[in-house]
Amino acid sequence: MMAENNQQRFYMRILKAHFTIAILAMLVFVFCLECFDELQLSGLDKQQPANRPQGQLSITINVSNRTLELYNDDKLYKKYRIAVGKSKTPSPVGEWKIVNKDYSNKEIFGTRWLGLNVPWGGYGIHGTNRPWSIGQFASKGCIRLRNKDIEELFEWIPLGTSVKIEGAKVKVSRNLKYQDVGPDVVMLQLKLKKFGYFDGPADGILGKLTENAIKELQQDHGWKTSGIADNKIYRILGL
Repeated sequence: MMAENNQQRFYMRILKAHFTIAILAMLVFVFCLECFDELQLSGLDKQQPANRPQGQLSITINVSNRTLELYNDDKLYKKYRIAVGKSKTPSPVGEWKIVNKDYSNKEIFGTRWLGLNVPWGGYGIHGTNRPWSIGQFASKGCIRLRNKDIEELFEWIPLGTSVKIEGAKVKVSRNLKYQDVGPDVVMLQLKLKKFGYFDGPADGILGKLTENAIKELQQDHGWKTSGIADNKIYRILGL
């Protein structure tokens, strides 16, 4: 019996030792990954301008590539690596504006916050206390940058700056009418814009401009001009 207990204690010590080694290996891996990522980003930094741009600024975010591009008078000025939303909490595709700026006091948001006017949630561009997540699909929908990068953008970007987020298509399954809000409205607006019926922002709100665009399309096809988007319209637009 004593020999059996000694053997069990021996096996427990081995398991604890293996567990400790595994934890240490994981920590070393994360540290090395962060260092490697920082070296890559540092190399990218050296190839890009550091001076404040003087023209009209706009931002384009490519979700698939996890990049944020800063444009100066419609010319690419600087590119940043970012983290974007997970598949279950995607970043909001659409055409937005920077509507508020703040010095973040929440660790998860890093040191700065640039708020977007997305009508179905509190989305923004912010820093992070998890720099190893940069380049990943890791957030609840917001756009994450290194604190160094968001601090730079914070100083450069004025309120009202246009932010275009490009990403995967959202399925449109419901009829859409005046004052409806959501990612599916964005998809409808983008398609109406592509077909030349709509020239407003794809902001996820089905307002009068979008309703009139729907009516114009319906009129062109000899349908009742209800201003309600349904399956007939989705087929025409390829939704």
